[in-house]
Amino acid sequence: MPDLLNILPPLKEASESEELSSAFLALIELAEICPKMFKGLFNNLVKFSVSVIADKELSDQVRQNALELMATFADYAPATCKKDPDFTQEMVTQCLSLMTDIGVDDDDASEWNASEDLDLEESDLNHVAGEQCMDRLANKLGGQVVLPATFAWIPQMMSSSAWRDRHAALMAISAISEGCRDLMVGELDQVLQLVVPALRDPHPRVRYAGCNALGQMSTDFAGTMQEKYHQVVLSNIIPVLNSAEPRVQAHAAAALVNFCEEAERKILEPYLADLLQHLLQLLRSEKRYVQEQALSTIATIADSAETAFEQYYATLMPLLFNVLKEEQSKEYRLLRAKAMECATLIALAVGKTKMGQDALSLVQLLGNIQENIVDADDPQSQYLLHCWGRMCRVLGQDFVPYLPGVMPPLLAVAAAKADIQLLDDEDQIDQVEQDEGWELVPLKGKIIGIKTSALEDKNTAIELITIYAQILEAAFEPYVLETMEKIAVPGLAFFFHDPVRVSSAKLIPQLLNSYKKAHGVQSAGFAAMWVKVAEKIIEVLSAEPTVDTLAEMYQCFYESVEVVGRNSLSEQHLQAFIQSAKSTLEDYQLRVKARAEEKAEADDGEEENPDYEYAIEDDQNLLSDMNKAFHTIFKNQGTSFLSTWEQLMPFYDAFITSQDPTQRQWALCIMDDVLEFCGPDSWRYKDHIMQPLAAGLQDANAANRQAAAYGVGVAASKGGAPWSEFVAACLPSLFQVTQFSQSRTEEHVFATENASASIAKILHYNVSKVPNAAEMAGNWISTLPITYDEEAAPYAYSFLAQLIDQQHPAVMSNADKVFGYIVQALEAETLQGQTAGRVANAAKKLVQATGLNADQILAGVNPDNQAAVRSYFQ
Repeated sequence: MPDLLNILPPLKEASESEELSSAFLALIELAEICPKMFKGLFNNLVKFSVSVIADKELSDQVRQNALELMATFADYAPATCKKDPDFTQEMVTQCLSLMTDIGVDDDDASEWNASEDLDLEESDLNHVAGEQCMDRLANKLGGQVVLPATFAWIPQMMSSSAWRDRHAALMAISAISEGCRDLMVGELDQVLQLVVPALRDPHPRVRYAGCNALGQMSTDFAGTMQEKYHQVVLSNIIPVLNSAEPRVQAHAAAALVNFCEEAERKILEPYLADLLQHLLQLLRSEKRYVQEQALSTIATIADSAETAFEQYYATLMPLLFNVLKEEQSKEYRLLRAKAMECATLIALAVGKTKMGQDALSLVQLLGNIQENIVDADDPQSQYLLHCWGRMCRVLGQDFVPYLPGVMPPLLAVAAAKADIQLLDDEDQIDQVEQDEGWELVPLKGKIIGIKTSALEDKNTAIELITIYAQILEAAFEPYVLETMEKIAVPGLAFFFHDPVRVSSAKLIPQLLNSYKKAHGVQSAGFAAMWVKVAEKIIEVLSAEPTVDTLAEMYQCFYESVEVVGRNSLSEQHLQAFIQSAKSTLEDYQLRVKARAEEKAEADDGEEENPDYEYAIEDDQNLLSDMNKAFHTIFKNQGTSFLSTWEQLMPFYDAFITSQDPTQRQWALCIMDDVLEFCGPDSWRYKDHIMQPLAAGLQDANAANRQAAAYGVGVAASKGGAPWSEFVAACLPSLFQVTQFSQSRTEEHVFATENASASIAKILHYNVSKVPNAAEMAGNWISTLPITYDEEAAPYAYSFLAQLIDQQHPAVMSNADKVFGYIVQALEAETLQGQTAGRVANAAKKLVQATGLNADQILAGVNPDNQAAVRSYFQ
C-alpha cells in the first residue's frame, strides 16, 4: 500500500490531472471493498487528498475525484474518519470552499434568472459536488462530528459581503440538516435567526438558497418546524412570492410545498387567505414553470387544509377548469397535468357534497383529456392515473360508470412485462448507464439491464387498482378475475422489482373482498378462485428472497384468510403453510447466528455495519407479521390447526429461552393464540405454556410482560377448569406488573393495563380458586384506570360494573376514585358501545347509592378530566 500511494505526489507535482484522476478512481474502488487496508496511512492520504481538492490549478474532475475518495471513506469507514484528527474539519472546509465556486461570469445572476432549464445544474459542477459531499458526511459521521465543524464557518460566511459565501452557508445548512437532525432540532431558534434574514437578501441566489434551507428544514424537522415555527416561516416566506425574479418565486412556492405537506389543518388555516392570494398572482406569471409550481403548491395546501379549503373553492376551481378546457399546445401539457392534480386534490379536500355537479364535470374533462393523449411521453397520462384514483375516492359508488374508460389503460400498464437486456460489451453498458430509468444487475459474470422506469409505472398502476377495489368493493367485481389472474398473482413472483411484489400482495385481499361482496363467500366461483390464490401465496412464502418483502407476503396471507373467513384453509394448505413457516424460521435463525458471529469477530472500534440495525428491524417486522398470520389461522381454524402447528414446537421452545426479547415475544404471542382460540384443548401444551407465561410476567421487556399478562387473562376467560389453579396462582405476579416503577409511561402502560384486565378476568371466571377474593377485588381497583388499551378496557370495566351492582365494600368506600376512573375511560374513548353504556349506568348507580357530588370527586381527579367529570353531573 505505501508503494501504491507513493505514485500519487509525483503526478500532482507534474499537474498530470488525467492520470491522477484515474488513480483516485482506482483507490475509490479499493476503499469501497476494503477500507481497512488504508489504516496505517489514512492520515497521510487525507492530507494529500485535501491538498488536491484545494488546488485550483488542477482540473475540476481530479479535485472532485479526490473529494469522492474521502466521501467513500465516510460511507464505508465512518469510525476511521471520526478518529482522524484532520478529516472532518478539513473536509468541511473544502466542501464549503467548493460550494462558493458558483455563478462564474454571472455575478448579478441575470443569466441564471433568465434560464428556463431548471435542471441545468448537473452534478459535475464543483458547488454541487461540495453540497452532496456535505450531505454524505452529515449522514455518515453524525451531528456530533459535523455540526461543530460546519458552524465554525457558517456565521462568518453569512455575514460576508460576498454573495457566494452567503449562498454556500445556506446550502450547507440544507445539506447537513438531515444527518444532524437530532442535535440541530434543539438549536432551531439560532439556525432560523441565520436563515430567515436571507429571504430579504439583495442577491436573488441568496434568497433562493434561503428558501431552499427553509424547505429542507421543513422536511427534516417535520412537526417541530410546523408546530413551533409556523409564524416565523410563513410570515417570512410568503412575501418572497412577490420577488422580481421568477426563479426565486418558484423556489419559495416549492419550499411551501415542503412546509405545508407536513402541516396540520389548524396550523395552516389562519394563513390560507394570504397564501392563496399570492399563489393566484403566480398563476398569472409569464413563466410557465412558475405557474406549474404555483399549482403544485396550491394542491399541497388543499391536501393539508382539507375542509378548511372550502371557502376558496369558488375562486380556484373555475380557474382550473379553464386551464383544463383550453386546447393547448405541446409545451403546456405539464401545466395541464398540474392543473388536473390540483383540481382532484381540491376535490378530495372539499368532498362530493361541496362540489355538486362540478364533480361529474371534472371527471368528464379528465376523460376528454385521456382520449386525446397520443404521445407516449405525454406527462398528462402519468398524472391522470392518480387523478382517477382521487376522483374514485371523492365519488365512491358514483364513480362506477367511469370504470370502463379508466380500467383498460390502467390494466395495460399494470400487466407490463419487464424490459430486460443482456449487455455484452462496454459500449452498451456505458449507453445504458447514461440513460435514466435503467438499473444494471450483475448475474453470473454478465450484466443485465432492467428498465426500472416502466416497472415504477407498473407498480403505480397496481396501487391504483387496489384503491378502486377497496372503495368500490362489489361494483369492481367485473375486473376481479382478469386482474387476479394476469396481474396480482403473477406479481407476487415478479422478482425484477420489489415494490411490484409488495403492491401485488396488497391488491389480492382487496380483490377477494370485492368478489366476495358481489357473489357471497359460499359461491363456487369464489371458492375456486381462493384455492388457486391460497396455493400461490403459500408458495411465495418459501420463495421470497427479501426479508421486508416477505413480511408483506405474510400480511397478504393473513388479510386474505381474514376475508375468506372460517375454515378457509384445507389440510393441504395448512401443511404447506407450516413448511413455509419452518423454512422462514430456519432462515431467520441463520441470519441471527451470522449477525452474532459478525459482531463477535469485529475488532474493538471497528466500523459498525450501517445495515446491521436495519436487518434486525426487518426481522422484527417479519416475526410480527408471521405472528399475525398464526393468530388469523387459529382464529378461523380453531383446534383443527393444532396437530399441524405442533411441528413448530422446537422453534417455540428455543425462542422462549432466547436472550433476544423479540424471539421471546414471538413465542408468547402464539401461545396466547393457542389459549384464546383452542380453549381447554390448550391444556395439553401446558408444559410449553405455563413456565413461559410465569417468566414473562417478570420479563424486563414491557412488550413481553404485556403478552404474558394477556395470556394469563385468556387462560382465565377461555381455558376453563384445567387452567383455573394456574391463573389464580399468577395473581401476585400480575399485581407486581401493575406496580412497576414506570407503569404509566408510554413504554409500559399497555403491560400495566393488560395485567389489570387479566386480574379482573381471574376474579370473574375463576373466583372459586382465589382464597381471599374480596380483598383482591379491593386491591384490584387501585390498578385502574385503563385509558389506552381498547381491548383490555371492556373486561376490566365490566367487572367494575359488576362490583358496583354488588355494592362491593371496596367500591363503596372508594366511590370518588372509582367514579373518576370511569370518567377517565369514557373520556379517553377506550370504552365503546354497549360496554360504555353499561359502565355509565353503573356510575350513575354509584353516585345515587353514595350521595357523591362533583366537588368531592374533583379533588381526586386528574385536572385534565375535571371538566368532563363535572359534565357527567349535569
